[in-house]
Amino acid sequence: MALGAAGISAESVSVSLDGDPVLRAVDFATSPGSQVAVLGPSGCGKTTLLRSLAGLQRIDDGEIRIGDRVVAARSLHAPPESRGVGLVFQDWALFPHLTVAANVAYGLPADQRGRFSFGSRRQARFTAQVAALLEMVGIGDLADRMPGSLSGGQQQRVALARALAPRPSVLLLDEPFSSLDTNLRADVRADVAGLLRDLEITAVFVTHDQDEAFVLGDEVAVMRDGRIVQQASPAQLYAHPVDSWLARFVGDADVLPGEGRGDCASTRIGRVPLQDETVGIVDVLIRPEEVVVEPGDDGEVVAIEYYGHDAVTTVRFTSGEHVRSRTTGAPRFAVGDAVSVRHSGAASVAYPGSGIG
Repeated sequence: MALGAAGISAESVSVSLDGDPVLRAVDFATSPGSQVAVLGPSGCGKTTLLRSLAGLQRIDDGEIRIGDRVVAARSLHAPPESRGVGLVFQDWALFPHLTVAANVAYGLPADQRGRFSFGSRRQARFTAQVAALLEMVGIGDLADRMPGSLSGGQQQRVALARALAPRPSVLLLDEPFSSLDTNLRADVRADVAGLLRDLEITAVFVTHDQDEAFVLGDEVAVMRDGRIVQQASPAQLYAHPVDSWLARFVGDADVLPGEGRGDCASTRIGRVPLQDETVGIVDVLIRPEEVVVEPGDDGEVVAIEYYGHDAVTTVRFTSGEHVRSRTTGAPRFAVGDAVSVRHSGAASVAYPGSGIG
């Protein structure tokens, strides 16, 4: 099923609810056919952003575009049904008294889902559309089942088929996998991401889960306190976070105080090369995979987390500071061992010194 993808964007969008600012001059954009994850902690405004894009929330200021069309501004509000967007909700919102086929048919335009006499050509075309949608999401054999008899993953696919039924140019998904078990969630989100890429449909996912955002998003937009802090590819976000809060939010990270000396910084774990030349007091981003632990007397191993495929070793220095090291396989040291710590030499990021460690 070919779908006409369009980009969707927000420019300086602000929203207040009950007098409290929720979105603060948000800038956000997707390319046609791309998948963007909106990531952030609870209360940061990500669901309000999604509702504003969908037309479920009026904006106070700024502008929202779908393709070349302005759909929201200070004095303009196009209703959801005229925006050409599909919605998948956190709880899927399936009708429990309708079959799978009927739930999907509900997503078709009203003139296509009316009651037709059995056997009519129009009814046959209608039935074929629903069947095609169910096949597309991999549940073609479940048309006559009731939602309550389906697994969580199957229900999620029904909700996706219903959202795709009107052939939207943009698909908006609000925490679509949060109701699934952990093991099932990974499988379903990978399948859905692959399907949407095959369809080349523009998709915006809201999530609080960093792993999910990195799997789903060609780009990830991280929100904090009603603003987009940074929007970039997952690799760019991980390697070049704009501040120390973001560095910690998108992965394990320690931040050590240091002194910038041009292309490197002097820190508690020695010389750390820097991506950008810096002079003066800085906070240096240290990822656990960049930390090498060896026998020595710099500090003491105080914790080990072993995951089978890798291990994280926490070292406490005599100064009281901590740093973590991630290595593949089994841990080399035990709690209580005296060790030394050095940096791997990978270029890192430094921020203006703030006194944190």
